[in-house]
Amino acid sequence: MTAFRPPGSGGAGDPGFGIYVHWPFCASKCPYCDFNSHVRHVAPDQERFVAAFARELGTAAARVPGRTVSSIFLGGGTPSLMRPETVGAILDRIAALWPVAADCEVTLEANPTSVEAERFRGFRAAGVNRVSLGVQALDDADLKSLGRMHSVDEALRAVEIARRHFDRYSFDLIYARPGQTPEAWAAELERAIGEAAEHLSLYQLTIEPGTVFEALHKAGKLAMPDADMGRTLYDLTQDICMSAGLPAYEISNHARPGAECRHNLIYWRSGDFVGVGPGAHGRLTLGNGRIATSTERHPETWAALVETEGSGIIEEERLVQEETVDEFLVMGLRLAEGIDLKRYEALSGRVLDPERIAFLEGEGLVARMAGDRLKVTARGFPVLDAVVADLSM
Repeated sequence: MTAFRPPGSGGAGDPGFGIYVHWPFCASKCPYCDFNSHVRHVAPDQERFVAAFARELGTAAARVPGRTVSSIFLGGGTPSLMRPETVGAILDRIAALWPVAADCEVTLEANPTSVEAERFRGFRAAGVNRVSLGVQALDDADLKSLGRMHSVDEALRAVEIARRHFDRYSFDLIYARPGQTPEAWAAELERAIGEAAEHLSLYQLTIEPGTVFEALHKAGKLAMPDADMGRTLYDLTQDICMSAGLPAYEISNHARPGAECRHNLIYWRSGDFVGVGPGAHGRLTLGNGRIATSTERHPETWAALVETEGSGIIEEERLVQEETVDEFLVMGLRLAEGIDLKRYEALSGRVLDPERIAFLEGEGLVARMAGDRLKVTARGFPVLDAVVADLSM
């Protein structure tokens, strides 16, 4: 594993070009999760999947040759269940197919239960320079109710291991959990900030279709915080993180300036990215416009499809102008930096209604910035969907 050695720093710059690799396997299925994740009682054949990833990457590179890769994200599932040799083979394949930026960000998602010093040392040697840990809670009872297999102590040990091996690391927490009080969340968040070097992803718990939590909620066995409590916890989150120097650069993501997740910025800035692996999505700009791709979700079916067809893509849609513009608006306004109004005009062939902007400015929900940019304000973020709908009228 010698071909892929990007350093661990660099600026965010323009939207860039990313590669998303989906590893679909988990040790267990969390009751709130609607991601494409699968539990196997027999370990998956990593050699087979590496070969399939390599072939699907090759097919993608033939469609979008010569692009410089600025970010790679290994998500899932639980990518930290991969062997470091598997990760290294995937990264080396990417480096053989595309130019890779010297400051390319290479993120791997990990669960605390699959973290060990030797494994992290191997991921670092393979070319990973940033890890994102699925901590989810710093309360043992809530970890159990969320279906997590680790304890608070295990999670904090995993963070310490990440700190030793990576200059850049992040972890996730879920809040607005059943029965959670503002006082308890404040204490938990402050403890998390003490462990987080530069980045936290903080998500309100939502009931997703098809999950165990949805069934429990419908049966009256899972009581969620009401809207007022959710708003209180959201506002508290913003205040604590801002005071600690971790402002929100996106609705659910907080970072010290310069430490934003560059891969996710590609999504929110409407950049191009290849999606490979079971259930991966992609966005690519080709000669005939921008397309959205989706691959087969079932892991073994995906692998068989790649082996016979060269790709696991089962759906490919050419986005019409209106869809491209709507996606740009919806995704871009999630960011504290907002959107470039000139880019919006170039994409749509029209300007956003000045009267609607003026009305929302008067309500304190949006603000104009230097460089002809428009952003949603802190007051507007909790009602972002309504703001976007108003601007789209």
